Amino acid sequence: MSDPLKPLLPGATLGVLGGGQLGRMWAHAAQRMGYYTAVLDPDAQSPAGCVSHHHIRTDYLDPQGLAQLASLCQAVTTEFENVPADALAQLAVTLPVSPSAHAVAIAQDRAREKAHFVQCGVPVAPHAVIDTPEQLAAVPDRLLPGILKTARMGYDGKGQLRVTSRDELYAGWATLGSVACVLEKMLPLAAECSVIVARGRDGRCVHLPIQRNLHRGGILAVTEVWAGNVSAELAQQAVAAAQAVAEGLGYVGVLCVEFFVLADGALVVNEIAPRPHNSGHYSQDACDVSQFELQVRCMADLPLTQPRQHSPAIMLNLLGDLWFPRGSDPHGADPTEPPWADVLALPGTHLHLYGKREARAGRKMGHLNITATTPEQARSVALQAAAVLGMAPF
Repeated sequence: MSDPLKPLLPGATLGVLGGGQLGRMWAHAAQRMGYYTAVLDPDAQSPAGCVSHHHIRTDYLDPQGLAQLASLCQAVTTEFENVPADALAQLAVTLPVSPSAHAVAIAQDRAREKAHFVQCGVPVAPHAVIDTPEQLAAVPDRLLPGILKTARMGYDGKGQLRVTSRDELYAGWATLGSVACVLEKMLPLAAECSVIVARGRDGRCVHLPIQRNLHRGGILAVTEVWAGNVSAELAQQAVAAAQAVAEGLGYVGVLCVEFFVLADGALVVNEIAPRPHNSGHYSQDACDVSQFELQVRCMADLPLTQPRQHSPAIMLNLLGDLWFPRGSDPHGADPTEPPWADVLALPGTHLHLYGKREARAGRKMGHLNITATTPEQARSVALQAAAVLGMAPF
């Protein structure tokens, strides 16, 4: 039997590549547990950098910046998937890095991601990889209509197009720059959901409850989480698939696996995010262990306990559009602070803002968690909050 892992105890310094809101909430969780934090991000006003003990303002591949981070920290993670995997690989030479460069590199490439899903035996949508004109011409008709997605650097609906015919497919590939793409067959969707797992270096894997999600314009808008929000059988399948994906990667850290629920009730894996995820934000107020504490525990080799949800919850994603009253021009008008006092007058509301200085249309500015004793109460308050904020009902 191998020796148990020796944990990094509070008082150690933990580091993160990336200074966005996920890094900020990770830093808050780490600091609450008694750790020092260091952020490497080139933006002097980065949300995570502004709240951390150390902020290294360099490019992610800057040798001096990486050396400084390695000298300060006893372990490092990442807060968004487009941090160069090479930076993680360089840091891993001298200290524990989670997730690994290998896992992040797979998440950064839709073609490799799809191949990993197939290798793990989890269901995926019919698809084809398009890297050359010959592969484009060989796409079978059965994949149309479909969604054409760039293999790399796509998130929140960016880098993808709907194509319904071969002519649109050829034109779409040109529009996307004739770069490596994945074409996925469009399937009749009934719902979207996600599972967040946390896996330690010892192979122990725990998970948050299954999350039912609503996207608008390719960006997550609403997450609803409570017992029975999806069938027990579907939840069991999703958790098993998410754990299989994590184990197949030898993953260490927090991983979100997103799924499509088809009209016939079948489940297919859409994509992974090698980090905490918007759909897990409700865990800050509705669970005894949040996704960000799980991230800290994975980094520090602390015990992973199965999170328990104590309250039905809904998360509303707060985009910069809310700072511009309906009908105003978000590109020309001055932003107006939303009526937070009116929102917080509603029972069970928990406001999380990210400290971003400028509101812009489509920019993630914060989220609102609503907790209640019943799902019906949570939905009622969430709909009232959405109305106060000028968000569309759901």
